[in-house]
Amino acid sequence: MHTVVERELELNMVLSPERSIPVPARLIYRTDDPYAVHVTFHVGSDSPVHWTFARELLVEGVFRPSGEGDVRVWPTKLDGRSLVCIALSSPDGDALLEAPAAAVSAWLERTLRIVPPGSEGRHLGLDKGLSALLTLTSRDDAGADGPWPADGAEPGA
Repeated sequence: MHTVVERELELNMVLSPERSIPVPARLIYRTDDPYAVHVTFHVGSDSPVHWTFARELLVEGVFRPSGEGDVRVWPTKLDGRSLVCIALSSPDGDALLEAPAAAVSAWLERTLRIVPPGSEGRHLGLDKGLSALLTLTSRDDAGADGPWPADGAEPGA
């Protein structure tokens, strides 16, 4: 059974130093994808915009600048409010979003209680998948001759 931790949040998309617009967003963390956070932005179009990036990037970004390339995260203060800035870059364009640090931190804390850092690998189901694969392989090997003809020669030889 997998656990999902969600949080609806209103972010501000910075258009200029003087202007920003509210953007409803949903933060999603799933224990079956324990290294990632998923963010869905509702930007007034028919289909929302989805981004996925490392949970660790967001955790670090709450405290200090982190990330390079397509996703960068850093803390800041604006008019006495603590914010987390998230800069996203894609071939379709760039966006700078501001999120309330307290709300992001509280949501992250919930994800960290469910899957503590360093324990993510236990939630991937690799053991179960490997066991299923080995079961299939051993069943295939149990066939009359396996992949080789009865005379032991390589097929086609």
